[in-house]
Amino acid sequence: MSDTVIRAEGLGKRFVIGHRAQNNGLFADAMVNAVRRFFSKGKSALKGNPGDIGDVFEEFWALRDINFEIKRGELVSIIGHNGAGKSTLLKILSRITEPTAGRIEIDGRVTSLLEVGTGFHPELTGRENVFLNGAILGMTRAEVRHRFDEIVAFAGVEKFIDTPVKRYSVGMYARLAFAVAAHLEAEILVIDEVLAVGDAEFQQRCLNRMSEVASSGRTVLFVSHNLAAVSALTRRAIVLRSGQLAFDGPVQAALAHYTANTGVIARRLNWGQGSDSTLVSADLLDEQGNPTDRFESGSPLRLRVVVSTTGLPGMCVELTIRDELGLPFAFYSTGTFSQINLPAATGRFECVITLDSFFLAAGQYSIDLDTCYTNVHTDHRVESAVRFRVDRCSPGKGSFNFRQSNGTGSIAMSLKAPIEFKPIPVDATR
Repeated sequence: MSDTVIRAEGLGKRFVIGHRAQNNGLFADAMVNAVRRFFSKGKSALKGNPGDIGDVFEEFWALRDINFEIKRGELVSIIGHNGAGKSTLLKILSRITEPTAGRIEIDGRVTSLLEVGTGFHPELTGRENVFLNGAILGMTRAEVRHRFDEIVAFAGVEKFIDTPVKRYSVGMYARLAFAVAAHLEAEILVIDEVLAVGDAEFQQRCLNRMSEVASSGRTVLFVSHNLAAVSALTRRAIVLRSGQLAFDGPVQAALAHYTANTGVIARRLNWGQGSDSTLVSADLLDEQGNPTDRFESGSPLRLRVVVSTTGLPGMCVELTIRDELGLPFAFYSTGTFSQINLPAATGRFECVITLDSFFLAAGQYSIDLDTCYTNVHTDHRVESAVRFRVDRCSPGKGSFNFRQSNGTGSIAMSLKAPIEFKPIPVDATR
């Protein structure tokens, strides 16, 4: 028996979209376009197609020339920005829609969870919906009865199982829907963004369940914008861009490819402004004080920030450093950690924040900046204000000692040099 359970060859899906023509306010143009729409709808109806609304039509390829193979027992992520074709691909795999071009071969029964709560009836109780949804997904009544207690325990809704689901919270609804799909004995499980709903405990339970399914020899296709979950759960990822396969390989290489080519590392364009302060610019500096987008691991991290303020007392600058998955791992505040605030005077000021040596692994990083009032109220925030890359890990010298642990620990960022806000001309540019 072949280990390949899914094979796509030249897969493509085309849609016809319509656009309304500009009438320029002329009654004659409006009448001509209305007649065109009428006959166009009739023509589509005769062909058995839904009537497209518009005066001008064009073809849109949601997927084009997709080729890949997935082995039995693989846990594969499909990632890409909105509109890349992920959901269309899953609908083809789930036999909800037919491809326009190419072919796809599937060996085994497919269970899909493309939308949380699909098939649930709001007037029915949780118990009744478990049996209803199980039947829709292909489970027999005996299978549902055999797994009922396990499904309810996984969802954590035992107390409300005989309550109509219209009274459930969104999280309860999601847990019960996922529980039914996850306990179906299908060879292939297709999941689309189910982890976008639910608390952290439920999300971890979902990840554990998908790992169990994959370890049992079944195949899981996982679509998510949660790159941390993608990295933790899968070892292979398929990257889609504009309906085409951009990358297929190890998950870390796929994530690097995705973040490098979807605007995630693009330079900021518009920073906006706050009410009492405005972050004007920010740059990572090298040892000579020049702006750079490279950081040498093990060296001090130097950041030059230019900020404009109305002089409101108590304003400080804060920064958060994130890894290439967008997860924060370090935080610093001029007010909290150095007791230094912006000058209580109107104007534009520059400061250089230098933090002690950072031992970062190779990869891409970003820094969020905030101006904050009394360390509580954020006045102006710029996400990914500074982006930089570490080419190689260089831990340098270090020391260690053993000591008894009390079960707690912390990582602190220490300041290399005092912070000083220096006034600069308003028309100065960086």
